[in-house]
Amino acid sequence: MEKKDLRIVFMGTPEFAVGTLRKLVEGGYNVVAVVTQPDKPVGRHQDTLQPSEVKKFAQEHGLPVLQPVKMKDPEFVELLRSYNADLQVVVAFRMLPEVVWAMPRFGTFNVHAALLPKYRGAAPINWAVINGETETGVTTFFLDHDIDTGRVIAQKAFPIPDDADVEYVYDGLMELGADLAVETIDMVLCTEGNVKTIEQSDMTDCDSLPVAPKIFKETCEICWEKNAKSVYDFVRGLSPYPGAWGKVRLNNNQLTLKIFKTAKTERTANGEPGVVYIEKGRMFVNTGDCLLEVLTLQQSGKKRMAARDFVNGLRL
Repeated sequence: MEKKDLRIVFMGTPEFAVGTLRKLVEGGYNVVAVVTQPDKPVGRHQDTLQPSEVKKFAQEHGLPVLQPVKMKDPEFVELLRSYNADLQVVVAFRMLPEVVWAMPRFGTFNVHAALLPKYRGAAPINWAVINGETETGVTTFFLDHDIDTGRVIAQKAFPIPDDADVEYVYDGLMELGADLAVETIDMVLCTEGNVKTIEQSDMTDCDSLPVAPKIFKETCEICWEKNAKSVYDFVRGLSPYPGAWGKVRLNNNQLTLKIFKTAKTERTANGEPGVVYIEKGRMFVNTGDCLLEVLTLQQSGKKRMAARDFVNGLRL
């Protein structure tokens, strides 16, 4: 079978998924339809509908777009079936019911932004950086009944530099995931769907591995009592979005700041965790062991700024 004959339905929503969809379209693969989330209400009065990044790309390239509210809706299932897909490719989308993922004759595979079985869940990129990992990657696997547990098809590793934030890793994995998706589709083509896979339980002990749950506002609060390295990794694992925030004490006043970039020091903390120390126009915060320099921050209701500008503002 040639790639022009393989009928593919693509499923995804955010910008991360666009990287793979673009690679398929530009590579001449036969994407017959795109499934994405319904348009999201935005604006002060929630009266403006904003399409997903995947929908924007699909419409720009003349691809049919399906936006089901419920994946088990009979009308949607029948419409999806009418596209007669041989294969479904999923990137950063919701959990699928069996009636959907079992529909194509060659199955449905997902591109996950981690080296499974590590970091199963909704936010694998953030948690890999937060946990100070030096390597992550992407995995393609066939969907089954549970989240991120299916048979692994292929993987590619990606190094995480010590100074990288989540944006850097996100961009790198978006491109790497697109490449791996194409390689996986080519495997399906070459084997007529008989791709060699491996059970995740055969790869390692899955019970003791780190996971990647969804991140909420309360997840993003900095715990200054932890050591400086942990706080440093926490900040870059949430930068630039959604952003780590923390309560600090400055001149006996408590402030709540979003912090986007820090630098490690070898200087021993000289006060209680969370207390700010100003020196020569630079801003440091005490952690559980060392001083951590704050480089970029944001006050509530104000723009993101360099910490030096914040310090200068305090003087004024």
